Amino acid sequence: MNVESAAQRKPEGVWGGIARYVRFVDRISDYVGYLAASLIFMMGGVLIFDAITRNLLKMPVHWAVELTQFTLAAYYFMGGPFTLKNNEHVRMDLWYSTLTERGKAKVDLVTVWCLIFYLAVLLTGSISSLQYAIATNEKRFSIWNPSVIPIKALLTACLVLMLLQAFSLVCKHIATLRGEKL
Repeated sequence: MNVESAAQRKPEGVWGGIARYVRFVDRISDYVGYLAASLIFMMGGVLIFDAITRNLLKMPVHWAVELTQFTLAAYYFMGGPFTLKNNEHVRMDLWYSTLTERGKAKVDLVTVWCLIFYLAVLLTGSISSLQYAIATNEKRFSIWNPSVIPIKALLTACLVLMLLQAFSLVCKHIATLRGEKL
């Protein structure tokens, strides 16, 4: 009979469901993050197109810079869950780096609740802003006059994904404190 450590065996019961949730949310965050990374190429292409039409053809397109701004906002929103999942956000590591893995999990478990509160407030505001944009068919005041509904909807969806990822982090930190790996 082979005896396995708690970190090596597969979680069962409630922890099995939590492990599936964590894997599912992590996978979605990865896909969204990789999609966000590809938006850099779209922004570059639009700006090159704008430079060519403006400088060589003397026919400026008025939508290019604004489309790039929307794309940059999408890049920023979509990169949030991926950054959170990979623990690549900004942190003051002067004191934190001296902690053990369990100590880091304890600190992270406290601070992630601050993040969840902040994201919940942002989500409340983004839902309100999206409802207003839909009710008034809000458009950006410019020559191009694009609707802001898609970017506000994307913001709301990304905030939901960031909240899901934050709860995934809570599960990971609790598992670390229990000596388990999800």
